[in-house]
Amino acid sequence: APAKAKKTQPKGNHVELSSDGEVEEESWEMEEEEDGSSEEMVDDYGASSSEEEELLPIEKAALKQKPDREGLSEDDSEEEEEEEEEAEEASKQKMGQKEEEGPDLQLNLDIDEQFKLPTSEEIEKEDILFILFPPAEPPDLHIIHQRIQGNMEVLQDFGVKREEGRSRQEYLAVLRRDMAAYYSYSDFLLTKLMDIFPLPELVNFLEANEVPRPVTIRTNTLKTRRRDLAQALINRGVNLDPLGKWSKTGLVIYDSTVPIGATPEYLAGHYMLQGASSLLPVMALAPQENERILDMCCAPGGKTSYIAQLMKNTGMILANDSSAERLRSVVGNLHRLGVTNAVVSNCDGRQFPKVLGGFDRVLLDAPCSGTGVISKDPAVKTNKDEKDILRCAHLQKELILSAIDSVNAASETGGYIVYCTCSIMVEENEWVVDYALKKRNVRLVSTGLDFGKEGFTRFKDRRFHPSLKSTRRFYPHTHNMDGFFIAKLKKFSNAIPQAQNDEGPAVEAAAPSAVPDPIAMEPPPKKKKLEGSKADKEQKLPQPALKKKRSLQVQRRPLKA
Repeated sequence: APAKAKKTQPKGNHVELSSDGEVEEESWEMEEEEDGSSEEMVDDYGASSSEEEELLPIEKAALKQKPDREGLSEDDSEEEEEEEEEAEEASKQKMGQKEEEGPDLQLNLDIDEQFKLPTSEEIEKEDILFILFPPAEPPDLHIIHQRIQGNMEVLQDFGVKREEGRSRQEYLAVLRRDMAAYYSYSDFLLTKLMDIFPLPELVNFLEANEVPRPVTIRTNTLKTRRRDLAQALINRGVNLDPLGKWSKTGLVIYDSTVPIGATPEYLAGHYMLQGASSLLPVMALAPQENERILDMCCAPGGKTSYIAQLMKNTGMILANDSSAERLRSVVGNLHRLGVTNAVVSNCDGRQFPKVLGGFDRVLLDAPCSGTGVISKDPAVKTNKDEKDILRCAHLQKELILSAIDSVNAASETGGYIVYCTCSIMVEENEWVVDYALKKRNVRLVSTGLDFGKEGFTRFKDRRFHPSLKSTRRFYPHTHNMDGFFIAKLKKFSNAIPQAQNDEGPAVEAAAPSAVPDPIAMEPPPKKKKLEGSKADKEQKLPQPALKKKRSLQVQRRPLKA
């Protein structure tokens, strides 16, 4: 049998178990009998462990320290342990200081310190580095975001926190530049947005545009009920909820195990994929059964089919669009949804009164710049400029006049026009409606929508009609739907008012009728002037020209009346 290995253990109450689990009654002192030293140990194979060549360097150092420690007294060992603990604490403190000097502490210091505007040289340096070395030196978005927050805090309490000698315009210029870089907007569009929103609300709007809007569907009540549709979709693994108290047909989809645009219910025409904001114009229009309604810009047919289901397939809907290509989707959707009271036409909306008129209601979802649907089309951030906005506004003014002219003011149930855009620009919304109020015999009425923000009655140096408060604006950050504008107009006369230049003489001529009798006996001063000028011209003009002029005047009198 191999020799038993002798082991050295520190003194203590240790016991050794045998293979049977019994305690072996051996005294540890017996191992130290013959020479009293335990340095030499022999393993099972007879090799001595005193040979230092086989030990690792760390083991050798441990063996050297061991006899030194044994020679120390207990007090000395305690003092040494205390010294080691103090050294460890000191090293931890040093490490903690180094960690605190890292980026986290620097970040906190930057936030707590007073915000300072970067100098023009620093801004130019950033721009030059980014232009010359775009891949190597990209803009540090973290620093830009910090600068935006600091700048916003200063602007909210500008009198106290501003730097001496710095104007508000300088802070706003740096803020606009940083926001344009951080959110990837053009300088033009960001300037427009800063004019519309207060600064805290502007940040919320920009953040909301980075997140897609919820997927919503509209129940087609011509074929099913919302309760039955919701149950059928839930059975297919769709997680949904009612859209809101304001809508009786809308459902919001959170997630789905099946594609929402390819379910059997969708193919059967039980619902339409439609944004929440596009339900609102039809609700404002409030179509009645057996009416004649014009949807002037109808593609892709979501609003047209919603009008049809509210009319219960009665009356007549004229679905018009200037793009023949987009009308294909309108025809497909109307067939799928079971709409039978719609006629599809391809005409230019600006020329529509020459084609057909006398409608009870008109819905005009005008083409626009799309600044309310940036979450769907991020290209709007950079590809729009002043010319695009003004071009859209000019087209919208032509279309809204055409829509008003297509309505019959004498309609028993209607005479309404709903104008809407998916833009938040004032030039495309309030400006266009204010123009229509001046050019046609219409007035603004309530949209019937309980929520939404009031339209602008003043914007920068412009003043609009006070009734524009009844228009409604919807934003992504407040209503969780696409940016939208809705105005509802009521037509009270089919006559087209003359321009203001022609109205002036008529008002002046009517004024003298209210003066006392003695003055009324005399001819009005305006007529005197006109008669005098006519007499002078009659003397100067030859006889044939005079006859022609009188005949023209006779022809014009009924038109003026």
